Amino acid sequence: MHITLISVGKLKAGPEKELVDGYVSRFNKAGPQIGLRSLKLVDLASGGGLDAEGDRILAALPKGAPVLRLDEFGAALTSVKFAKRIEQLRDSGTPELCFLIGGAEGYSKAVRQACPETLALGPQTWPHRLVKAMITEQLYRAVSLLAGLPYHKA
Repeated sequence: MHITLISVGKLKAGPEKELVDGYVSRFNKAGPQIGLRSLKLVDLASGGGLDAEGDRILAALPKGAPVLRLDEFGAALTSVKFAKRIEQLRDSGTPELCFLIGGAEGYSKAVRQACPETLALGPQTWPHRLVKAMITEQLYRAVSLLAGLPYHKA
């Protein structure tokens, strides 16, 4: 299963980008051994209003892929339950899974309707650059849990 992370906006050089790049690299080294073939980042231009950003998101979605839209009002899963959700999708033959990070103003109505399944990284509102680091870390943690690697200590 391939995983795509679509986000509105692009990280500039700095510690958050280094974290993201590090977790993507770790995922892409360990994931293929357990059937999680790749983690790909797609950065979309921000601006032009909510509807314009929404149009760019909808155009970038992998055809037929389940989509989990990151949203503070979404379901909050433990790291283990998050890994099990990915495992279930992988084991059911899902070829691609997509995660979305919206822009500063959130998601357009069209995106919310097309991608109703949400996932929260907690009840707080997080800065875009931290969300990207947090979700890539959780994706790598899921790989480590599923592969039996010692990264997850709980």
